[in-house]
Amino acid sequence: CRWVARPAPAAWLTSSLLATPIRRTRVAVEFFAMIDPSLLVRRRSRISGWGVYTRSAITKNTRIIDYAGELITHSQSARRERRQLAKGCIWCFTVNRRYVRDASVGGNLARFINHACRPNCYSRVIDHTIWICASRNIAAGEELTYDYHTDGEAVIPCRCRPGCPTRL
Repeated sequence: CRWVARPAPAAWLTSSLLATPIRRTRVAVEFFAMIDPSLLVRRRSRISGWGVYTRSAITKNTRIIDYAGELITHSQSARRERRQLAKGCIWCFTVNRRYVRDASVGGNLARFINHACRPNCYSRVIDHTIWICASRNIAAGEELTYDYHTDGEAVIPCRCRPGCPTRL
């Protein structure tokens, strides 16, 4: 069983995002705004378990939080996922073909952001850092969500809205 979150395909990025310079050079040039982490709060979610909510409005394409955790290989991830699955949670996020971030070790608030089929955020991997960014303007008090793009066995029903046919 593998339910691993993956970053959104590059084809999903909006044209305004593509126009925003992000360069992988020795001198990083980045023009994304980033919010203060104290503006995020974890509380019970109507979607599933815990969720992350914003205390103030967030504008589109703002970097909200990085998905922190230990950087491990896929083989290490498979072993950890089996243990995590027994507890009912998996916090592994694929970075690339070689590495995975395991938020159960050294993770932050981002591990509590829930899946939604119509999310208000997207993930973006820059080098080995996974950023959760706003895909639209987000109102204060709104729960943050992104599409997990899982590659698991599709056995977990999505609970983003009543009657959602998606399985994770």
